[in-house]
Amino acid sequence: MVKIVRKPWGNEKVFTFNEISTVKLISVKPNSVLSLQKHKKRKEMWYFLTPGFVQIGNKKKKIRKGEIIKIKRGQAHRLFSKNKPVQFLEISFGKFDWNDIIRLEDVYGRRGKRGK
Repeated sequence: MVKIVRKPWGNEKVFTFNEISTVKLISVKPNSVLSLQKHKKRKEMWYFLTPGFVQIGNKKKKIRKGEIIKIKRGQAHRLFSKNKPVQFLEISFGKFDWNDIIRLEDVYGRRGKRGK
C-alpha cells in the first residue's frame, strides 16, 4: 500500500495515489484510549509518527514510530496510549462516512454509531 520513491535528497512515502481516501492526523493524549470499533464501508491504514499501542481483534501490541498497521473492513480495532501522547496518520480507503463507525466498547460513554 505504501510506495517508497527514492530521491537524491531522500525519499517520498506515497500513501494513496489516484484513490478515494480520507487522511486524518490523529493526536491522542497520554493514558487515553479510542473506542473499540469497526467499519462496514472502509478499510484503514495507520502510519505512526510516534510509538503507540493498538488492539486489532483481541490482540494488543506495541507499535514503533514509522510502523504501518492495516485494518480490514469489519475488523475490530482501537489505539491506546500509555504515559506519552501518540500521533498517527489514519488513511481511510473508500467513501468516508462518520456514520460508518460501529462502537463495540467506549470508555467515554459513547454508544453505537457516529464518529465524534
